[in-house]
Amino acid sequence: MPGNRTLGPGKGDTRRKALRSVATILARYELRKLKRLLGDFDNDIMLPLLLGEIALHNVGVLENGTEHEPEMPLRPCNAYSIAAATGLPRETVRRKIGRLVEQGWVEKCDNGHLYMTDRTLEHFSKLLQSRDLPELLDTAERVRALLGTAPVDER
Repeated sequence: MPGNRTLGPGKGDTRRKALRSVATILARYELRKLKRLLGDFDNDIMLPLLLGEIALHNVGVLENGTEHEPEMPLRPCNAYSIAAATGLPRETVRRKIGRLVEQGWVEKCDNGHLYMTDRTLEHFSKLLQSRDLPELLDTAERVRALLGTAPVDER
């Protein structure tokens, strides 16, 4: 019966209880983050997804140990590569990128190359330093504490 459902096994399973708590903490963290992103992007959840892919294409090379130079050019991408990366239809991606351009998050060159704008980098760098990174680290610490106190199930 739907009204009589329970979560997981009965009492005594400390590891499973800890994992349920971890799942709840992570779900709350993700939902808070998604709600804030929706506010930044006119309640269109696809816009931050596409902007994130564009940003990763632009600066992803830095992740692989490439030395960052102050005037290092961003690596370009286009609507086709973003559609391929996200699995979304090209026309949908093209239309949503148009909105990102209108809102000032993305610059589109005449040749179709896409770049995140300085505004984008500044906005999300500030958020990362002031809110996102501290919240992520706090969430990770809470999860680590829960998992560290729960005995490992060696089945």
